[in-house]
Parts: sequence; C-alpha cells; structure tokens
Amino acid sequence: QLQLVESGGGLVQPGGSLRLSCAASGFVLDYYAIGWFRQAPGKEREGVSCISRSGGSTDYADSVKGRFTISRDNIKNTVYLQMNSLKPENTAVYYCALKIGGPTQSLAGDEYDYWGQGTQVTVSS
Repeated sequence: QLQLVESGGGLVQPGGSLRLSCAASGFVLDYYAIGWFRQAPGKEREGVSCISRSGGSTDYADSVKGRFTISRDNIKNTVYLQMNSLKPENTAVYYCALKIGGPTQSLAGDEYDYWGQGTQVTVSS
C-alpha cells in the first residue's frame, strides 16, 4: 500500500521547536521530490518547503526561511522538517506530499501526487 505518514506535530510555545517526519511505505522516497505544505483554519493550503529527489536542492516559503530546514534520510525512507523559532501564525495542519513527475522540487501543491493525512502543529502560550 502506498502511504505517507506524518508525525511529530504537537503543542509548542512561541519560540519553540518541533521536528516533523514524513515516513513512506510502498515508496522508495529517494526516487521522488518531496514537499511540506500546511493549511490553517479558514486559509488556503500553502507550500512551506520542498526538497529535490537528490536532496541537493531545497526551497522555502519566505515566511519560514532561516527558521525551517528540510532534509531527507533515504536509508530511513523519511523526510524531515525541522521547525525552529515557531510563531503562533505557524499553527496549521502540516502535510507531506510526493511528486511523481521529475526530480525537481516545487512549492506548488498541484504538482504533487500523493499526500499524507497531516499532523497538527499548534503554537501557543
């Protein structure tokens, strides 16, 4: 069964950190570019970060540059999103997604083919 499973979300105070994981089953992740997206209540989904198939190229939304880091561990078949200096406006459900077409990454959600179920991140004091 082809599946992406996110984990690592939770409640954190402003300024805190979380590391999200995206684990795959049925896929060999190092064949694909992977993206992280989020959706807050009442807002549209937005691209947060993405990484190329090789891991050599990454992109970030302007709002998270310098605070979030995407990485991949192909041995563990997992992609991570390290989130530091979290802010209340980062509260959202975070999703990872897999892109079938081509090795390059993208922050456009409509380029992705498989999605996980999401993990809730809440930043609040």
